Amino acid sequence: MKHLILTTLLTACLLPSAAQKKQKAVAEEPKDPNEMVAYLFTYFNSNSPEDEQICYAISDDGYNYTPLNHGEPVISSDTIALTQCVRDPHILRGEDGKTFYMVVTDMKSNLGWASNRGIVLLKSTDLINWQHSTVNFPTKYTKAWKDVTRVWAPETIYDHQAGKYMVFYSLLKRDGGFDKIYYQYANDDFTDLEGEPKWLFDSGNATIDGDIVYNEADKLYHLFYKTEAGRGIFQATAKNLTDKWQMLPEHVDQTNRPVEGVGVCKAIDGQSWIIMYDCYSDGHYQFCKSTDLKTFEFVQNTETKGKFTPRHGTIIPITRAEKERLLKEYGNHKQPILPGFHADPEVMYSHLTKKYYIYSTTDGTPGWGGHDFSVFSSDNLIDWTDEGKMLDVKSDQVKWATGNAWAPAIEEVKQKDGSYKYYFYFSAHNPVSNSKEISVAVADHPVGPFTALDQPIISMKDAPEGVRSGQAIDVDVFTDPKSGKHYIYWGNGFMAGAELNDDMVSLKKETIVNLTPQGGTLETWNFREAPYVFYRKGQYYFLWSVDDTGSPNYHVCYATSKSPLGPLNLDESNYMVIRQRPEDKIYGTAHNSVLQIPGKDEWYIVYHRINKNYIDPHFAPGIHREVCIDRLTFDKKGKIVEVTPTLNGPFCK
Repeated sequence: MKHLILTTLLTACLLPSAAQKKQKAVAEEPKDPNEMVAYLFTYFNSNSPEDEQICYAISDDGYNYTPLNHGEPVISSDTIALTQCVRDPHILRGEDGKTFYMVVTDMKSNLGWASNRGIVLLKSTDLINWQHSTVNFPTKYTKAWKDVTRVWAPETIYDHQAGKYMVFYSLLKRDGGFDKIYYQYANDDFTDLEGEPKWLFDSGNATIDGDIVYNEADKLYHLFYKTEAGRGIFQATAKNLTDKWQMLPEHVDQTNRPVEGVGVCKAIDGQSWIIMYDCYSDGHYQFCKSTDLKTFEFVQNTETKGKFTPRHGTIIPITRAEKERLLKEYGNHKQPILPGFHADPEVMYSHLTKKYYIYSTTDGTPGWGGHDFSVFSSDNLIDWTDEGKMLDVKSDQVKWATGNAWAPAIEEVKQKDGSYKYYFYFSAHNPVSNSKEISVAVADHPVGPFTALDQPIISMKDAPEGVRSGQAIDVDVFTDPKSGKHYIYWGNGFMAGAELNDDMVSLKKETIVNLTPQGGTLETWNFREAPYVFYRKGQYYFLWSVDDTGSPNYHVCYATSKSPLGPLNLDESNYMVIRQRPEDKIYGTAHNSVLQIPGKDEWYIVYHRINKNYIDPHFAPGIHREVCIDRLTFDKKGKIVEVTPTLNGPFCK
């Protein structure tokens, strides 16, 4: 009897019921990629210049939004705008269903509220790659609008009567008066505006932030706008876009707080409308719902936190395929691991604090002109805390240098009394020799304070015999676990190595050797810079970077040795460590360090890559780098298995 019961139970578990079969069949039905399933929110974050950029957030219900790209911009303002800042993005799906149009205010608000003179037009077929052009009103309309003081909050709608896309916006002249809404039609490729601005509407006082939708139910266009009289959002209606608009008296907004930047969107259900506006003095967005565009019901305020502080934006429904494409491109992956632009990462595990640390070159400055180093800490390699700037070469901390703080290295050394010392190696510009040179700063803790030597310890005078060009940069320090001796490596255009004295701040110059790999090309293993050495299972691994730091081809190669000072053995069938994956928009993966988890044969490579928004040479890719981490593995013979750079990192499945 027990066997019968057990068999029956197993059969019930293993054989699907009719309901389960039906559920499985439903689950396996192919999903329509063109079904509208979510909403895309385009917005900017604040009045600070660094936040006046286009950002994306996504929602399944139209009211609760998650920022994409970790809240960072998806289009960099300095690549599209004359002022290098933009605000008020309005997005529209075109009549063909697959082309998108976006217009934004070309404005840097810290120059004043009467400082912008134009707008930016953008066009895309995938929501990721955008063509752009600027319209500067004083230079384009030299007679009627040469004294315009602001061109605010442009939007786009398709005019079926005209068969063209109308762009409308608010204008104000220097000679007084008040803001009024004007319009023009865009040319066929959406790169310019035709004719002169024409008056569309005003409420008899300052009228800005217009948004127009067509309501099939009442066959009317509805214009929503902000007026300074009455302090709120109102609306007007018309049968055609260029007809006289009939103003309605009722408030649209469901608050008595100051509001602006209204946006209205037909919901995916095809029945209701989502109404949103910026409660700018309270720091949040407010969302309402309407079924008829006559009555409006409060739904909720946005929860603003971290980098999600949305200002004056708009939303559109998006398809399943579009959502998946956006998530692939801008999903909140774990890479990069540090905020902002950083390069040349040096990773270290501290036995003193039991934490991991990354030291980096501060990036994003023209001419690699950063002058300080940052340090970040983590206890899990996932969440990183900014510990601040730990050394500034332009300050009194470093007396011999004036700038170009590059490519750090650090070594933790246990002292005889059980304490630890931290030797931080770096390169910087020496104005006396007018060249880059290497020196050291010392501390008792991984984050300092550090005390720097008064002079460099390595210059081009210390280059190996036969080297006539290059730079004394990209330092690496390695402690041999077999002998306990310390070694230093450096070079750009050549790879030099030497043994350090016990003081850790001077070289045994008689040990300097030339370790430069021979015979490679830019596509293979031609040495450029960034030597890095580690030891595993009887072998010394020498890694270096190939090609220019601004090149997509920038990659890492390796050779092995039986000694910390060579000679190197390069296997021509296995020399690649990591290289770009353009299909995932991952470029310029190089200049690395390597981390072994203490006590384990578990390894990680920490490297920088070029931010995908700056890969075009016009945007200076070599100074727009970000730090990433991936797993480093070996085959049974100890050869490095080429790393596939990821978007998620090694800890996110």
